Amino acid sequence: MVASLESQLLFFNPILTAKSSHSKTPLHVHSLIFKLPNFHTKNPALLFTPISSSSSSSTTTPRCVATPSPPPNSDKDSDPVAITNVAPDRTRDRRKIVRVAWEKLVRWSRSWRSKAKTDILERTKKVVVLGGGSFGTAMAAHVANKKNKLEVYMLVRDPLVCQSINETHCNRRYFPEHKLPDNVIATTDAKVALLGADYCLHAVPVQFSSSFLEGIADYVDPGLPFISLSKGLELNTLRMMSQIIPRALKNPRQPFIALSGPSFALELMNKLPTAMVVASKDKKLANAVQQLLASSHLRISTSSDVTGVEIAGALKNVLAIAAGIVDGMNLGNNSMAALVAQGCSEIRWLATKMGAKPTTITGLSGTGDIMLTCFVNLSRNRTVGVRLGSGEKLDDILSSMNQVAEGVSTAGAVIALAQKYNVKMPVLTAVARIIDNELTPKKAVFELMSLPQVEEV
Repeated sequence: MVASLESQLLFFNPILTAKSSHSKTPLHVHSLIFKLPNFHTKNPALLFTPISSSSSSSTTTPRCVATPSPPPNSDKDSDPVAITNVAPDRTRDRRKIVRVAWEKLVRWSRSWRSKAKTDILERTKKVVVLGGGSFGTAMAAHVANKKNKLEVYMLVRDPLVCQSINETHCNRRYFPEHKLPDNVIATTDAKVALLGADYCLHAVPVQFSSSFLEGIADYVDPGLPFISLSKGLELNTLRMMSQIIPRALKNPRQPFIALSGPSFALELMNKLPTAMVVASKDKKLANAVQQLLASSHLRISTSSDVTGVEIAGALKNVLAIAAGIVDGMNLGNNSMAALVAQGCSEIRWLATKMGAKPTTITGLSGTGDIMLTCFVNLSRNRTVGVRLGSGEKLDDILSSMNQVAEGVSTAGAVIALAQKYNVKMPVLTAVARIIDNELTPKKAVFELMSLPQVEEV
């Protein structure tokens, strides 16, 4: 048997060479050197040593143990200290590479900050925020904190909210434990709020924006930049905010910027690190708004892809309802991941058909906002989904909420857009059907799992 083994091994000569302790008796092969050709390694040969489980030759069962063959003329290999020092040396080298990379990044960042312009904030005297909701309040406080002499007016509907902000510097409805800066002033008078404003932050829910803007159009300066904080689609017209604002103000040239990204109002109020994106077709305007809003705890990126930023911000609310339904039905983490991945694909399919850039959908306003809205309990839309999945009725859910879940009204508009652009969106369509009370969450899951299993795109 051993002789047969040796003959088979020798068949591969010259790659395999046998060494025998007795040249005339191949049965006593004690080592085989297996050389690996054309591999650039420190140990180009392996030494195979047969080991017998018994001293008797009649019962010998050869077993091979492979050990690296030491390279010739190497003194270091015989020194165990040299071998042990290899790992620490490599660790030191790796740490040095990481340290140098980080230092370069910090130097670049400091250099960039030293050259950054601050003239926009210096020249800005007044900012108006339309709407007294949670996000409008958070952004008003954020801008006011950047400059003490800056006037920040909040145009609100409710006289009690207005009184609360002016007398106690607190929006008790949304942030009862947070004090607003002294330079935040509330009013119910549109003329007072808009007079002399340098920038306008629009924080009115999408479905009410057209009628609201038409009512204040006479006080809006034609050159006043509108920064839209609202995310969604107008139900009957399928319009985005970039279309709603100029139309309602009867000024197609009204400067427009979309602000979007993963951002909860509460965390902005607490000055936790946040990153968002401003999108405008006017690059100079986008850069100006970046200067106005960026701070030590709020990073602002710029984009020219207004459509991508807006459509991602609108559709992620619908997907968040779907994610909430999965959680409410206790379907587990596997199904949650599968659903959100499918939803991201559907958003990308529709957005790119509408002219958006794929990179926008994978950026802050797309994937970033989707992750936040789908996975975190602070999300209003996710909360609606959780309660739907738990068996509650939509009317009961909405009547118990003091904030608007844009995904509920956006769902129908999304499906109409999908039909317009001929895009299949099974997950988001299922959400719209559930909201219309034409499909139960349980039935929707069954139908989605029964869809044809096609190639991933």
